Parts: sequence; structure tokens; C-alpha cells
Amino acid sequence: MDTAFLTSGTMRILILGGTGEASTLVRSLAGRADLSVTLSLAGRTAAPKPEPVPTRIGGFGGIEGLADYLKADAIDCLIDATHPFAATMSHHAACAAALTAVPILAIRRSAWTREPGDLWIEVDRMDEAVAALGSAPRRVFLTIGRQEAGVFAAAPQHTYLARTVEPLGGILPVPHLTALEARGPFDVASEAALMRTNGIEILVSKNAGGAATYGKIAAARTLGIPVVMVRRPGKPDVPSVPDAAGALSWLEAGDHAGSSTLRAV
Repeated sequence: MDTAFLTSGTMRILILGGTGEASTLVRSLAGRADLSVTLSLAGRTAAPKPEPVPTRIGGFGGIEGLADYLKADAIDCLIDATHPFAATMSHHAACAAALTAVPILAIRRSAWTREPGDLWIEVDRMDEAVAALGSAPRRVFLTIGRQEAGVFAAAPQHTYLARTVEPLGGILPVPHLTALEARGPFDVASEAALMRTNGIEILVSKNAGGAATYGKIAAARTLGIPVVMVRRPGKPDVPSVPDAAGALSWLEAGDHAGSSTLRAV
């Protein structure tokens, strides 16, 4: 969608990214002389996908650090397009926006919902996911990312297939472990084949939502494999939309105080 400013000047936008929605929004806004867009990534991925806007890597130093950045760079609009489980960053963003009176919008994709045939065991925390595996040895497919994989060392009796974007390293010291490095999207057929090949008996997943990694959920349903599903953490009460298109519409509407206005043409 092409856009044009109704008002003069340059809108300075900071996008907190790390998701497909952030990438889509960045591509929609990049290359505009009347926009100054910066993408911020947490730095958990060693080789993030290149994006067509200036990109900063690493944290801000908490709420005050982010607030200082917003003021120093004269940011007009803050977009929180972080992962559904990045609760701390979303909290910092909401608080920093309130401190600086910078308009904020969150992109929050819809969570997956249970469908007929799904065998979900829903839990609130990762340690509860470990307990949900039970004491008897099982073949477990871990798809929770690298950061929290180490908690499953508390259940070394299981045989784990752990898929991560970054190398797992020694974070999960268990005797029976296969580490797989891969980046989505993953389709249903390939996920089902992977589970069958490895004799998977139970899947552990965060309820990340979205289409890119839903294949494992659909495959588990087809194969009759139970899923330990970790519920999402709470997020701050700020204006939100479900996708990048919604964020672009919000920017175009221009009803957020103190920012320039975009108009579809």
C-alpha cells in the first residue's frame, strides 16, 4: 500500500521487532523520504534477517533507558511488534511511552485456539510444562526456543528433540538429546514427517500464534500426539492491532496525539 503524509515533516518511528509482523511493517514503510524508521532487535539471534531500515541490536537499559532513547531521538511513534512472550519488553515499552507521552501501538497476533482433535495440556509456566511430561520416559519434541530449554534438564529421563534457531549449545545437559537448528515457516507435512521419524510422543510449544509455526500443532492433531501448550503471559493495556496491516491503518488514521498523519493514496 502506498502512503503519503497529510502534514509536513518527517515522522520518526521506532519499531521493536523480532517477529514476522515487524518485518512486514518495516517493508511497508521502508524507502520513504518522509519517514525515519528504526528497527530495534533484542540481539538473541546472532544473524538476524537483514531489513531495509536502520537496525539497532541490544537492549535499552530498562524503562528509563528506553524513555531516554525516545526523547533523544525525538521519536514520534513507538510500535511494539515483539514476540507474544516478550512480556518484559512490552512492559518497558508501555511504561516508557507513558513517561514520554509518545504514542504507542502493539501488534498482537491472535493466539492459537484448541480445535476438535487437539490434545492440549495447557500450563502457565515452563516449569509446569516440565512436570506435565510425567515421570515415565517419553520422546519429547521441544519447540520453545533456546532461552528456556535449560529448565527441562530437571527431567533427564526423557529423550528430547529440541529445535531452535540458534545453536542449543550446552544449555540442556541431558543424556538423550538431538539438537536441530532450523528457522520457520514449517508446513504440516514436513512437521508430521519429522515427528514420525523421531517417534515423538509429546510436543512442547508456546502459544505463539500465527501461521509460520502452526504446522507442528496441526501435525500433532493429525498424529494424535498431545501438546503441552504454554499460555501467553499478560501484556500491558495499550492500543493494539493483530497484524502489520492494522498498524499501517493506525498510522494512516492519525488519531494518535502528537504524531504526523499518513493517508492511503
